[in-house]
Amino acid sequence: MTNVFDCRDPQQLLPAVRATRQALSRGELIVLPTDTVYGVGADAFNAAAVAGLLAAKGRGRQSPPPVLVAGITTMRALVAEVPEAVERLVEEFWPGGLTIVLPSQPSLSWDLGDTHGTVAVRMPADAFTLELLEEVGPLAVSSANKTGKPAAIGIDEAITMLGDSVAVYLDGGLSEHGISSTIVDATGLVGGAERPVRVLREGAVPRSELRRVLGDLLEPDPVTEDDEAADGPAAGGAAPAAEATDDA
Repeated sequence: MTNVFDCRDPQQLLPAVRATRQALSRGELIVLPTDTVYGVGADAFNAAAVAGLLAAKGRGRQSPPPVLVAGITTMRALVAEVPEAVERLVEEFWPGGLTIVLPSQPSLSWDLGDTHGTVAVRMPADAFTLELLEEVGPLAVSSANKTGKPAAIGIDEAITMLGDSVAVYLDGGLSEHGISSTIVDATGLVGGAERPVRVLREGAVPRSELRRVLGDLLEPDPVTEDDEAADGPAAGGAAPAAEATDDA
């Protein structure tokens, strides 16, 4: 049975957290608010639950979900290393709309899909969700929608798309921004290397803000059609960005 709780109602908060905790322990899915878009979440350490999340969205193992965390302390437990430049990104943009890809901690017993030894982590800027993450631990979370459909920015949209595949819906009102997070690949900074940070998807945090913090550690800006028209074909240029995903 699907339960819907209004997290803006103080009287519903305790029942909402209790129902959420029970659903996650049973390997079921939840939908929760974030500052970007609504997310559908599962216990990150329950492989069957993560597989159920991907199935509910119509995605395969080749599209592993990011992991939402309550803060950098949890992030440190999930990744192999936090380079100094990533520390700067976290200080500037967390909590907020920046997802960071790093090598995962090899000792962890989890299966998020075909991650190739990495994990994408984010600390959302939503007070209720941060408290929930403190309560239940890190969650595998993807945007609350069917793949190929617009990400839900309200609970009704999420219910329409995901229906009974989700056990608990947590209503926090309309998403603050309605724009998915920016995703950056910082794996090139690990082990003392200084290979450029790549923007896999530009979203809530613009490339110009990343440049302000990272400087030359950020990959070169992509060449636009106007640039090519003015200067002719570019020699080399930025590495192609990965195909955009619909994650929160």
